[in-house]
Amino acid sequence: MLRLLARGSGHHGLTEIADSLGLARGTAHGILRTLQRVEFVEQDHTTGRYRLGAALLHLGTSYLDANELRSRSINWADTLAARSGQEVRIGMHHDGAVLVVHHVFRPDDSVQTLGIGAMLPLHATALGKVLLAYDPDLSAAARRRELTSLTRRTITRTQMLERVLTEVRGQGWAGEAEEYMPGEASIAAPIRIPGGLVIGAIGISGAADRLCDSTGRPRATLVRQVVQAAESVTTSLVDEN
Repeated sequence: MLRLLARGSGHHGLTEIADSLGLARGTAHGILRTLQRVEFVEQDHTTGRYRLGAALLHLGTSYLDANELRSRSINWADTLAARSGQEVRIGMHHDGAVLVVHHVFRPDDSVQTLGIGAMLPLHATALGKVLLAYDPDLSAAARRRELTSLTRRTITRTQMLERVLTEVRGQGWAGEAEEYMPGEASIAAPIRIPGGLVIGAIGISGAADRLCDSTGRPRATLVRQVVQAAESVTTSLVDEN
């Protein structure tokens, strides 16, 4: 049941859950109530749909520390940088921000600064949007704080941020264009552990005109490369366990 709730949009109705698992509605409801009591599952009081709870998500983040996530992702990050021609970052949540645990330079001769250890804003970066989208407790905390404006494109209204996070969950990746830095854009996708819990994100960043098309949307080829890299890291974590 927890694996089912971790898939797709992360929001599932009782009938959908029962039918997917071949359970009677009463049986499924009983299991969900048990999981709610230990905060592994939460129910949206407006829609009645279920999602993973904050307690389980926080348990998942303890599965890997920053060094382990970096060591298990490094090969895929190098490959992503080579294929995309962009710099690659791997991040995880720490103290209300994105902690960059690994950074691969763009494969060119330009002057670049190593970003390992940098703390990036959650609401204005693709990495951060991924982490917010799949952690209800983290996104709720973000909504309670003022969303700092970093550029004229930064999302500063909580309603808009929530719509964006819903879109991220639906499509399985996040993007931003000039929300964090003028002229820069980024694309990211979730890294999961066995069971489907998101414990980090991998993404690329670079000049907006290289990452985005004429409409400002992330280029489909780059999105596919990022999603494939995230899936490869996830598969490696599953295979090792």
